[in-house]
Amino acid sequence: MRAKRGDRLVTHGRVVGQEDSSAEIVEVLGAQGEPPYRVRYQDGHEAVTSPGPDSYVRGGKRRPRR
Repeated sequence: MRAKRGDRLVTHGRVVGQEDSSAEIVEVLGAQGEPPYRVRYQDGHEAVTSPGPDSYVRGGKRRPRR
């Protein structure tokens, strides 16, 4: 798994009926885009996480180059 700052980390719910969670990657702490990642959830909470097999990275919004 590799990510860049601004990508989103999506983790699938673990039980039936639980929604997936999504957080913005604000810092990549591993080498070459690998975990762990510092993430920020929609409520403003930040955490450092090493995602498991129930997670994936989705590319974030890219700013156009000038």
